[in-house]
Amino acid sequence: MSLAPVTLENAFVRLEPLVEAHREPLRAAGDDPDLWRFAFVNHNGSDFDAWMTYRLGELERTDDVTFAILDKASGDYVGSSSYLVYVPWFKRAEIGWTWYSKRVWAGAVNPSCKLLMLSHGFEEQGLNRIEFKLDATNERSWRAVERLGAKHEGVHRSHMIMPDGRIRDSAFFSVIKDEWPAVKAGLVARLAAFDD
Repeated sequence: MSLAPVTLENAFVRLEPLVEAHREPLRAAGDDPDLWRFAFVNHNGSDFDAWMTYRLGELERTDDVTFAILDKASGDYVGSSSYLVYVPWFKRAEIGWTWYSKRVWAGAVNPSCKLLMLSHGFEEQGLNRIEFKLDATNERSWRAVERLGAKHEGVHRSHMIMPDGRIRDSAFFSVIKDEWPAVKAGLVARLAAFDD
């Protein structure tokens, strides 16, 4: 059992398995150093190719599935998100390495992507748990993960070393299978506001 690359789609976005052809469209989408402040690859937007090459390499070495995100309203690629750390024995995975162009922040893109990825994980792959982890100082992402309905589980102290030498604490969140119906209803309701 594995999380195989698959295209996920709704009225707002299409999530396409990452391939080399996405490099230049995603380079344009990610051309903002602020998007990379909390990333340990492509720190501060200094080297987009480091991120792209790293993600493509992880697809070869691991069960990760990384998506290029197409915003249907504009027809542009606007970011990326991944399934990571898949453990089939325990039926769990992580959603992470998520970033979006600022022009789609606070719109339908993020809740659409989370609805598609969580739905696929729980309903198609039979997962019991989907995790999220983020830099504990990333207040915007912290609020966004809570807004989608994930539960904060704690902070792993001194969890990572960032490219500038900073020791990062990581905040962990999760959605479990029993919570999924309520989380799904919340995401569907959020997206309904963009249909009007």
